[in-house]
Amino acid sequence: MPKDNCQLILALDLETRADALAMLERLGDSLGWVKIGLQLFTAYGPDFVREVADKGYHVFLDLKLHDIPNTVAKAVQSISQLPVDLLTLHGSGGAEMIEWANRARNEYAPSMNLLAVTVLTSMDAPQLRSLNVNASPEEQVRHLAKLSLGAGAQGLVCSSLELAPLRASFGDDPIIVTPGIRPKGSSADEQKRIMTPADAAAAGSDFIVVGRPILKAADPAEAARAIQAELA
Repeated sequence: MPKDNCQLILALDLETRADALAMLERLGDSLGWVKIGLQLFTAYGPDFVREVADKGYHVFLDLKLHDIPNTVAKAVQSISQLPVDLLTLHGSGGAEMIEWANRARNEYAPSMNLLAVTVLTSMDAPQLRSLNVNASPEEQVRHLAKLSLGAGAQGLVCSSLELAPLRASFGDDPIIVTPGIRPKGSSADEQKRIMTPADAAAAGSDFIVVGRPILKAADPAEAARAIQAELA
């Protein structure tokens, strides 16, 4: 089902804190959500998350947690002290890991939503087979989605190409975030399974994640506004 309120998240995948803050200065209020991934988080830690949130942005912390259940639960407890709205963990970590993570979330940060990563948008069927996963990407996404949502995750991260079957199976309630979004005319880079912003919104995405088409634009704020206009 189409999402009238599909929102844009900027993938703030830059080399340094200075680069990231300069980009946010250029973007101003042209968007409301920022994804902080492993690169910046491992370099600058929780203080950087607070710094971005203090500028008025909602934070999607994309750490893809994957470990034994107790370790992941303790990580969620630690992250609960930060201004984080969305947090990722790997659906392939299994139901018990997600259950433990969700218990920690319920206790320490009930307003934070846990998103299970299904199949990375950089992976295709041959890569899955190399990992001894003989299911197609769509079948594996559906399997991990059912497992993750059943274990308590509030949402999913998946390719936009799997949006329609996931909405058909699980309805409107799960939050679905779709990376691998490329406006028309943009390079696909290393992404294998991609879609335009308008098509992703039409297929039922709640949030789209866009990085390089904004970060590399001559006018990043204008690029962000153009994508949001396409969503609308």
